[in-house]
Amino acid sequence: MMQIVLVVCLTAGFAATADAANKRVEKRLDTLDPMTRLDQVCAMEAMARVRKDDKSFRPDRAITYALSAPDIKGSTMTGNGGAFRSKGQWYRYSFTCEATADHKSVSSFSYKIGDPIPEDQWETYGLFR
Repeated sequence: MMQIVLVVCLTAGFAATADAANKRVEKRLDTLDPMTRLDQVCAMEAMARVRKDDKSFRPDRAITYALSAPDIKGSTMTGNGGAFRSKGQWYRYSFTCEATADHKSVSSFSYKIGDPIPEDQWETYGLFR
């Protein structure tokens, strides 16, 4: 019985921590211009989706414009030159990210993971360890 109570307390604590983190992110997004905000929410969504959909990846960085600039039309960003880093390796990805009008959240997101980016190309694209 004691273990169950501890798990419930830890889960409740994690939820409170996640809520606080989300509020901090929202506040920071408010300080960005709309295009930067769009870029940031799309990059965050890429990491979240990859992490959720494929447990072999653990993305900790994503850059929507790493290999080529994405196309932006209104609140939709489409790109073939994104890169995300997982476990010290960078991978290409293509994506379509549709955000809300205020660019504070993503309403739809699709992506495809491409090949790993060879380390000897990282400097060319401004990627880092």
